[in-house]
Amino acid sequence: MILECTQCRTRYLVPDSAIGPEGRTVRCASCKHSWFQAGQVLDLVARAEAGVTPSPTPPAPQIIAPPQPAPPAPPPQPDVEIAPPGTAPEYDAFAHQPPFRPRRNPARRWTMIAFAAGVAMLIGVAAILYSGAPGLARQFGLPIGTPPTPLKIVSNPIDRRDLANGSEMFAVSGKVVNPTDQRQHVPDIRVELKDAQNRLVYSWTIRPETVSLPPRGAVEFNSAKLDVPVNSKQLVLSFSGESAS
Repeated sequence: MILECTQCRTRYLVPDSAIGPEGRTVRCASCKHSWFQAGQVLDLVARAEAGVTPSPTPPAPQIIAPPQPAPPAPPPQPDVEIAPPGTAPEYDAFAHQPPFRPRRNPARRWTMIAFAAGVAMLIGVAAILYSGAPGLARQFGLPIGTPPTPLKIVSNPIDRRDLANGSEMFAVSGKVVNPTDQRQHVPDIRVELKDAQNRLVYSWTIRPETVSLPPRGAVEFNSAKLDVPVNSKQLVLSFSGESAS
């Protein structure tokens, strides 16, 4: 339906449902003039009574969408050189190349750790043997590879004394002699006490005052212990690392 303001002649295109069959009061948006707009039914009746043939309602204007721009053409693709059959490189899906990564092998890693631990243990054992600690090596059941020393032990008689407090003092003394013409290393002296059945009942170690002796030299040693076993009947002196006889 086309409405026309009676004052400023401004026309409006509104749907019929906005006015209704009975009409309604409307106002011009341009000049603010108000008037009663009859509905389509009343308008037809009035026109019929006046003998005026109603003019056909002009069709609603058709909204034509602007033409859409054509999609952009795809960028030109670079020329691809296709290798002749038989010349393409072989493709290995399991090769250790990007984006593929080499698979980890836990068993191999633990093997390397065990190997490193074994090497460290061997180095430690060698250090113990080289540092002259045969007593410690003997406690771990390790073989002693130190060659026998040419030094000799000359011991004095055993001195056993009863002290005023009721305890007994057991004193050992003597000297270490170097009978050779070369300077020799002086190892520790091992003292062992055995019973009548040649069983070990007590032992300790004496560290000499010097670690080396000049040719034909000698060094004295002495040591005392309290409350040694009463069944000790035999004294055995030897160098640490040598078997006691």
